Amino acid sequence: MMMTSYIALDLETTGLESKTEKITETAALKVIDGTIRERFVTLINPGRPISEKITQLTGITDEMVRTAPLMENVIGEFLAFCGGLPLLGHNILFDYRFLKQAAVNSHLECEFEAVDTLMLCRHLMPPDEKKNLSAACAWFQIPQSAAHRAEADARSAHRLYEKLKTLYGKEREELFVPRPLIHRAKREQPATKRQKEYLQDLIKCHRIDVTLQMDALSRSEASRLIDQIILQRGRLM
Repeated sequence: MMMTSYIALDLETTGLESKTEKITETAALKVIDGTIRERFVTLINPGRPISEKITQLTGITDEMVRTAPLMENVIGEFLAFCGGLPLLGHNILFDYRFLKQAAVNSHLECEFEAVDTLMLCRHLMPPDEKKNLSAACAWFQIPQSAAHRAEADARSAHRLYEKLKTLYGKEREELFVPRPLIHRAKREQPATKRQKEYLQDLIKCHRIDVTLQMDALSRSEASRLIDQIILQRGRLM
């Protein structure tokens, strides 16, 4: 059955890989019968510095997220807000991977069906046209606000979906039916006491100006940061 109520979802992250990167902003817009009724939007402290490249792309800085909650502190409320509604997003599997990882890390269930507006555009736009969210909205003459911020992109995906549903829903109804999202995620192991102490010693020794949430670091993240500092600055003196 064609989807009319859903959660328009978008996340901003520190990078592309859900196993190693973190969420910096999350937006969920609850759409009931085609109209946005509620919103869950918040910056997230990723527990690590945000790269200059990501800041240039999203406008999100370390200072902006310094006092924001950790994802582990909001994931339960976030999933409760989504409830049993299907998800909607542009390349929704990307966002779902990060959401699933956060849920698994907190021992929470995270199973959703979804409609992907990128998939819709691949079916309904000319093959040689760009199909990223900005290009697709421009093609279908959908007004956009700031790109690469979670709420703005969630709203754009919602508007794009409703426009496509109006234009093609009757003749291509099968495209607008939500399908299960499939992604397996393994719970990250927290950093060991020894790793955290050594990392703190490295930061102090080399006088590195960096803000880290030590308790939020996974074992692999701590190991990667230690290796990075040793490679760039050297071992403890």
